[in-house]
Amino acid sequence: MLSLSLQSTSFHGVASVPSRVQPTMLFGAKASAPKKAPAFAYGLPGNFNALGGSELNWDPAGFLEGKSELEVNRYREAELTHGRVGMLASLGFLVQEKFHPLFSGDGGPAIDQIPQLPVWLWVVMGGGIAAAEAARINIAFRELDGEKLKAETALRPGYTPGDLGFDPLGFSKDLSADEFKLMQEKELAHARLAMIAAAGFLAQEAVTHATWGTVYGLPDF
Repeated sequence: MLSLSLQSTSFHGVASVPSRVQPTMLFGAKASAPKKAPAFAYGLPGNFNALGGSELNWDPAGFLEGKSELEVNRYREAELTHGRVGMLASLGFLVQEKFHPLFSGDGGPAIDQIPQLPVWLWVVMGGGIAAAEAARINIAFRELDGEKLKAETALRPGYTPGDLGFDPLGFSKDLSADEFKLMQEKELAHARLAMIAAAGFLAQEAVTHATWGTVYGLPDF
């Protein structure tokens, strides 16, 4: 009797513990693989470290976090646009303060030469800038919604940032995909450097009130 009583007590003690394992019935279904994270900047050129040869993945301010591919492309479009202007500006700082056949400014910082420009040159420059921007917007950006007065997405789907079809010298003609990507990397590298250079020229002239040539011992510049 004692042994039966012990067995009965032992049995009830085990049975009273609730199970914490929840059964899962898959019925042959396979668990879905984790979604692969997109490449940095969705694989756009410009992520190459020229010094080390590895990818930079450099976004300290977190501009790309949570952004869609179209939004990232819009950032790249803005970067390329400003970079191309920066390349022209940095070259202009090196040349225009001494060589300016279109207007009568005679040396001095570029900022001081702007008020000396003739009115007709302002009209020509303004018209040229407006025409260039209108062409770029027509190629790259979507049309505005007539009711909302805004586009659902800024750039046209399928548009490659910076690709305006303008290549009068044929630099990209007959290039392979790898060669074209390398050219894009070079353009971005020069554009980023030019933006820094143009900002440096502006800061130097604002502080010294003199051209870069004068500062570095070239008084005729």
